[in-house]
Amino acid sequence: MDYRKNYQSWLSDPRLSEEGKRELEEIACDEKAKEYRFGGELEFGTAGMRGIIGYGMNMMNVYTVMRATKGLADFILEQGGEAAKKGVVISYDTRRKSEEFAKAAAGVLAKNGIRVYLFDDVHPVPMLSYAVRYLHTVAGIMITASHNPKEYNGYKVYGADGAQMSPEDTEKVVGYIEKISDYLSVGGDEKSGLILPVPKKLDEDYIEELSRLRLSPEAVKKCGANLKLVYTPVHGSGYVPVTIVLEKLGINVTVVEEQTTKDTEFSTVKVPNPEFKETLSMGIALANKIHADVVFGTDPDSDRLGVAVKDDSGEFVALSGNQVGILLLDYILTRLEEENAMPANAAVVKSFVTTGMAKAICDDFGVTLFETPVGFKFIGEKIKQWETDGKYVYVFGFEESCGYLRGTHARDKDAVVASMLCAEMVCYYTYVGKTLYSRLQEIYTKYGYVLDKNISVQYSGLNAMKEMNAVVDALKRMKTQTLGALKVEAFRDYSAAKRVSYLTGETEEMDIPKCNCVYYELEGGSFVCVRPSGTEPKLKIYYSLRDKCCWKRRKNKSGGIRRWKAMGSLRETQKISSREFWLLSGR
Repeated sequence: MDYRKNYQSWLSDPRLSEEGKRELEEIACDEKAKEYRFGGELEFGTAGMRGIIGYGMNMMNVYTVMRATKGLADFILEQGGEAAKKGVVISYDTRRKSEEFAKAAAGVLAKNGIRVYLFDDVHPVPMLSYAVRYLHTVAGIMITASHNPKEYNGYKVYGADGAQMSPEDTEKVVGYIEKISDYLSVGGDEKSGLILPVPKKLDEDYIEELSRLRLSPEAVKKCGANLKLVYTPVHGSGYVPVTIVLEKLGINVTVVEEQTTKDTEFSTVKVPNPEFKETLSMGIALANKIHADVVFGTDPDSDRLGVAVKDDSGEFVALSGNQVGILLLDYILTRLEEENAMPANAAVVKSFVTTGMAKAICDDFGVTLFETPVGFKFIGEKIKQWETDGKYVYVFGFEESCGYLRGTHARDKDAVVASMLCAEMVCYYTYVGKTLYSRLQEIYTKYGYVLDKNISVQYSGLNAMKEMNAVVDALKRMKTQTLGALKVEAFRDYSAAKRVSYLTGETEEMDIPKCNCVYYELEGGSFVCVRPSGTEPKLKIYYSLRDKCCWKRRKNKSGGIRRWKAMGSLRETQKISSREFWLLSGR
């Protein structure tokens, strides 16, 4: 692809906005910037599009958004007039240009004769997913880059079931998109009468739907008013629905006022990702000031929930997504069993990189556990499948990346319902004389200690995805027999959907959607998994180490790692670094 030619074509095009022209003129002498912007095209994959905001074919801008939307419009029109009449619902978060992109997408759909429901203000991912189902639209669009840095924005497409669009339908949409070579040719009509507001009642009905998922009303009644909970929306779209659902539940909520503003720069945090303790730091500081019990934080599109709780010494520790997931899983199954409300065919779903402890918990409760590839749309597909065939009843789904869903009102991660359930869970354990921290330790003691971590290796440039895939492909050829001190018992190649047992030598087919990922089953129930991220240029390495104890590090006088000793300290577990993992495993 001739990036110089593409750059000049955009710059000289009279249809290019003045803003776009100024921005491209500023990089006239920067060949590296021109090559990045025009040497390739922003990929539309199963997670939609996500990229750095700016003008060019490989960037997030109004022209790439309109081009993608025209492809979606052609896909909808292929289905006939009824699909166009059902329409599309569009939401957006607080990021740079999110509202502009949402309105531009609405205009393209309307110009093509497709009805559009457009939210009049920011709304999170789970409410967009709920809106698709509530309004019976044929599709949904969410403008967001989720937890990515401020420079990014994105475009996610949802199917009629409220889950992110399936790989099969995505492929068809991509086919239509690729037919549009002239990015600036796509037009829209943002004043069309086909663009309608989303009914206000939807917000009320969504909150009411969540309220029906409560599990411990008595505990909340006894302890909710005295519970001190600090919440930060991290400048995102979760502020209104999360505070409403918590207050409706009867929880005493204190918000981090500085982080309630719709700040497109996310100026109070390094990155707006509640997986990181640093992102919760202002919430933790406020919690220490007012002697609060727990801290919640949501990302810009409010599909992820971060949680910090006090340990035995009274210091706040940030729980990982895996830890919150197993706490919620244990709590939900416990309460269903206590209330004799457990379905006979109850099922839980997790991604295959999420903690292996989920299986031990599900086995103990007699609940079937299913694994899916990374991406909550695959969990959504399971819900849809069971609604059709009735073989299982969906109880809970979660991912290690702080994503959780209880209920079937939505088909994507829902930090709003997760906030409600986590607050309720704190009340329940307070009611029975425990803390969330002590309950987590009890779970580890009962089912075995697990160290779950992931490492992200950053890539850059146009060839980032190619380079990451090359690493994974190389691992497939290596036939690794050991990782450090641990033997590999089986190897999974998800690109071929095959599992090879090193114990028996047998190869079996896996009934799971294909993706470029390798997975090492290690002795003792541990695993290591390597995959390229589908949303950002990062190679992700996951590992889960299982034992009947967790690990404490000891240092020599120089501060280096001397040796490891087993002990049941969650706080120390939280401090284990990626380097320490390899030392632990014998390297």
